[in-house]
Amino acid sequence: MVDIARINFLAKKSREVGLTEEEKVEQQKLRREYIDSVVGNLRSSLDTTYVIDEEGNKTKLSDKKKH
Repeated sequence: MVDIARINFLAKKSREVGLTEEEKVEQQKLRREYIDSVVGNLRSSLDTTYVIDEEGNKTKLSDKKKH
């Protein structure tokens, strides 16, 4: 579970007085965990998403690979 309250606290402290090097590292780690969580949740939602055409045919969304 990502600690949103801690992320917000560090962001506020950063704006007001600045962060120590340890706090900067912690902030980056927490932000990365949050982003990974959001992306994971989005991917999970898209994995169960279907497109229904005019004729009622369901097509599962597929990964689009970059070349």
